[in-house]
Amino acid sequence: MTRSVLATAVPMSSDTRSILLVVFLGFLVGALLFCLFLGPEVDQADTFYTGSRRNGSFATVLALTGVCLPASTLLGTTGTVSLFGYDGMFIALSVLFALALLLVLAEPLRRHGRFTIGDVFARRAWGRAPRVAAGVVTLAVCLPLLMFELASAGINTALLFGLSGSGARWVFTTMIGALIVSATVFGGMRGATALQVVKGILLLTACTVVVVLLAKDFHFSPGALLQAARSRSPQPEAFLSRGLGSEPWASGAAGAADFVGLQLTIVLGLAALPHVVMQVNTLPDDGTAAKAVCRAMYVVAAVMAGAVVMGLGAAALVGSERIASVDPGGAGALMLLSADLAGGTMTSGGAVVFILVACALFITVLAATASVTLAAAAAIAHDLSLHSSKGKATNEGSEVMSARWAAAGVGTVGTVLAASARNEDIQQLTTLSLAIAASSVLPALVYSLFWSRYTRRGLLWTLYGGMGSTVALLVSSPHFSGVPSALFPSWRLDWFPLSNVALVSAPIAFLLGYVASVWGGRDAGDGQTAHEKRVPSDFTAR
Repeated sequence: MTRSVLATAVPMSSDTRSILLVVFLGFLVGALLFCLFLGPEVDQADTFYTGSRRNGSFATVLALTGVCLPASTLLGTTGTVSLFGYDGMFIALSVLFALALLLVLAEPLRRHGRFTIGDVFARRAWGRAPRVAAGVVTLAVCLPLLMFELASAGINTALLFGLSGSGARWVFTTMIGALIVSATVFGGMRGATALQVVKGILLLTACTVVVVLLAKDFHFSPGALLQAARSRSPQPEAFLSRGLGSEPWASGAAGAADFVGLQLTIVLGLAALPHVVMQVNTLPDDGTAAKAVCRAMYVVAAVMAGAVVMGLGAAALVGSERIASVDPGGAGALMLLSADLAGGTMTSGGAVVFILVACALFITVLAATASVTLAAAAAIAHDLSLHSSKGKATNEGSEVMSARWAAAGVGTVGTVLAASARNEDIQQLTTLSLAIAASSVLPALVYSLFWSRYTRRGLLWTLYGGMGSTVALLVSSPHFSGVPSALFPSWRLDWFPLSNVALVSAPIAFLLGYVASVWGGRDAGDGQTAHEKRVPSDFTAR
């Protein structure tokens, strides 16, 4: 990304810049106080991890909507539509398919889950190894996602204030990271859910305002909007055809397979993200879980439809060349569009729209990173520490204290890594997280919830095999080396032709789990839950 372009591409008066600064600082202070106020009153695991499952139906739907719509999804969909038309529309559709898959999983997940994905796996195989595997895979998914969200938040926040230097990005990344750590440590799931609710309200409001202004500009004619978007594309004839967003090296069968792999990664990965599973566990019961996910689908569908319209509007009003000059992936499309609406940021109406969109995106990042941090902390405290060590916790307060320390540690590590990578293109980190979730967590969840012959050995092979194959294939793909856009363009390790590896790694994980369960024999304790074992006697088994 050309970091200085967005700052100069969005002209803004000093008064608008001052208002934006006040609003930003108000969000920082308000979000922290909000989380402190809503934090758990007592150190109980159920309260810290699930908020005691006392949220109303409205808050539940908005919270589920929030965890399924991180900033990367909203910005990525809008940007991809603005640059590549048809390909971006398919991404929006894939997000809805991911919610449909979550709808299938929600009821059994809530019925058999407690706090983490490790609790779901424990009903099939009691012992340390499955818990350790669940914790390792959770961290492998959450840390890259946390790093990407924090780095993006720091860069975009600096650019909003017209600052493009490395030092400014470092300061904003560190500041936001510290806020996330504080919000998670003191707020727990109640604080994270509250941020998701505020995010849902602001996001829906911002999308509605932008879509209405766009519709007004094009006289409420979808055809006029689509035609204007096509005319501003460098390749108008290909704007509504598959493949405009494919890399130059991906053509023919490889390009088609890579396109299918991208959709599969989004569908399987988004439905199996650890913080999404953890949010499902905050629902009162399994019947409520299915209803909440079903209602959240309508909200997500509305936001994704808005993202498509906003992407087309950005292509029509801003132009693909200007969007691509800010970021080749189109991450700045929504901000550039909001800066051009209602007369632009030099007018009071345009400034209000721009500030509204900026606040919605900022709270989106805060909510997403808080949920991811909490999921990683729960994996460390509940799966890796409590259940996987010889010394068992004697009370819930010690586990919650461990979770708080783990949240502080995960947030600090994520902040340091994000600040260190502030000058790098780390878009591939989201691909890594979604691919591991799609190729490791999702197969293990499907087998654990729906297949009675699934064994401890099959679970371990699925988790480690899926994660290992994903990493190995990504290292061997054009994402890692061999092409100008790769992480290491001068290296030549790209023997695997696809950049979206879930098309291969997910079937590998399913196959490994099946083979190990059917032909590997059954271990002692397979299929028994913690309640059926005599070994554990701590509070978690009661």
